Amino acid sequence: MDLDADFDARLDSEGVEVTERDVALLRAVDEHGSLNAAASALGRSYSRSQQRVVELEAAFGRLVERQRGGAGGGGSSLTGTAAALLAEFDRLETAFSGVAEVAETVLQGTVVEREGELGTVETAAGRVRAIVPPTSDDGEDGGVDGDAEAVRLTIRADAITLHAPDSVPESKTSARNHFEGEVRDVEPGDAVARVTVDVGAGTDLTVLVTQTSVDTLTLAPGDTVVASFKATATRASPAGSV
Repeated sequence: MDLDADFDARLDSEGVEVTERDVALLRAVDEHGSLNAAASALGRSYSRSQQRVVELEAAFGRLVERQRGGAGGGGSSLTGTAAALLAEFDRLETAFSGVAEVAETVLQGTVVEREGELGTVETAAGRVRAIVPPTSDDGEDGGVDGDAEAVRLTIRADAITLHAPDSVPESKTSARNHFEGEVRDVEPGDAVARVTVDVGAGTDLTVLVTQTSVDTLTLAPGDTVVASFKATATRASPAGSV
C-alpha cells in the first residue's frame, strides 16, 4: 500500500500517473494545434513528448486526435477523453488546494544537531530531519553550542506519504522521515480525504490523500501505517513564534 499525497495533483490508471507536466503538454497541444508545436513551446523534446502521449493513451484511452497533411497541413487536437481528464484533474487540484491551505501538523521539539540549513529535531515521536532556523550560536562544525534550541515543527498534510509497514521504500538519503503509527480517523471527501495518524507525538499527523486511494485500499481506523515526509518539506521555527 502506498498513498502518495506529495501534491502535485495526480490521476492514476493502470499504474500510469497524469501529473502537472502531462497536463501542461495536453493543454499546449490544444493551444498550438500540434504535438510538435506544443513540445517546442514548452521547450521539450518532440520524441519524448510523443512517447509520453503514447504512454498516457495506453492507460487512459485516445487523448490526441492527429490529422496528417491535407490543405490545412495537418495537426492535432484533444479528444473528448482528454477534455474529461483535464476537467477531472482541475477538480482534484481545486479540492486539494482548498484543504491543503489549512491542513498541517505542528510538533514541539528541540534542535539537537545541525548540518547547514538542515537539522535534527528531537520530538515526542522521535527525531525529525527538517529545515531549521539559523542561529548565532552555531559552532564552526555545524553543531549546536549551549542549550538545545526549542522549535515548532510544521509538517504540511500534502507532503506526507502513507505506506503499509511491509512496503516502505528504502530511502537513499537521511533526509526522509519515517514514523509508524495507527490510523485514528478517515474523513472522506468528494476528491480528497483527510486521514489522521497517531505516531506517538501527542498530536496526530494530518495527511491528505485522494479519495480514490482510500476507497481502493480500504484504509480504516485501526490500520497500522508508516508516514514518511521529506526534510525539505518540514520547517522549524522558534518555539516563541506565531
